[in-house]
Amino acid sequence: MKKLLLASDGAFLIHEGYKLLGTPKAKLNIGYVTTASKGVGSREYVERHKAAMTAAGYRFAEIDIEGKTKAKLYAFFRNKNVIHAEGGNTFYLLKAIRESGFDHIIKKLVAGGVAYVGTSAGAYIACPTIETSTWGPKIKDRYGLENLAALNLVPFLLKAHYTDDLKKMLTVKIKQCKYPVRILRDGQGILVNDDTYTFVGEGKEVKL
Repeated sequence: MKKLLLASDGAFLIHEGYKLLGTPKAKLNIGYVTTASKGVGSREYVERHKAAMTAAGYRFAEIDIEGKTKAKLYAFFRNKNVIHAEGGNTFYLLKAIRESGFDHIIKKLVAGGVAYVGTSAGAYIACPTIETSTWGPKIKDRYGLENLAALNLVPFLLKAHYTDDLKKMLTVKIKQCKYPVRILRDGQGILVNDDTYTFVGEGKEVKL
C-alpha cells in the first residue's frame, strides 16, 4: 500500500501526523532528509524539529542527499520505514533529488511500502510539479532549476502555509493551473493511502 503524509509544517507531525502512519512509535525508523534547508538562510527550524522528535521519543537519522550516490542512499534507507523530507527551498531540494537519483529511489521505496512524509517543500516535490513554490510575493532562488516537474506521487498540487491574506492571489493562480490544488494551513495535512486522499489536522480544509 502506498502511504504518504503531506503536511504544511513539522510541528503537526510531532503532535499528530506521525501517529497517522499506522506504525507504533517504537517501530518507526525515520530517515530525515534536511537538504532543502541548505537553500534558505537559517536551519533553526530543522534543529527545533530534531529536538522535538527526540523529546517525543521518535527514532530518526538525518541525511543530506546532495552529492550522495544511489548506493549510499539505498544503504542509508535500507532499515528505514519512513522517508521524511523537510521543508526549505523547494528548487534546491528538487535539484539535489534529480542529481543524486533519489527521485527513482523514493518511488521504489514507496512502492515497496516505505511511508513518505513531506513538509512544505518536502510535500511540494511529491506533486506533479512544484509550480506553487513560485506563487507568492517573495522571490525565491531557483538555483538554476528550470524544469519544475516533480515526483508525481499524487495527482494534485499543494499550497502550504496558507493564510487568509493569500486568498485573492491563490484564487487567480488556481484558475490558471492545469492541476487540482489543495490548500494547507499550518497544522494541517493530506494523508494518502493508495488512491484515497484524506484531509487531516486542525480546522477545515480551505476551498477556493
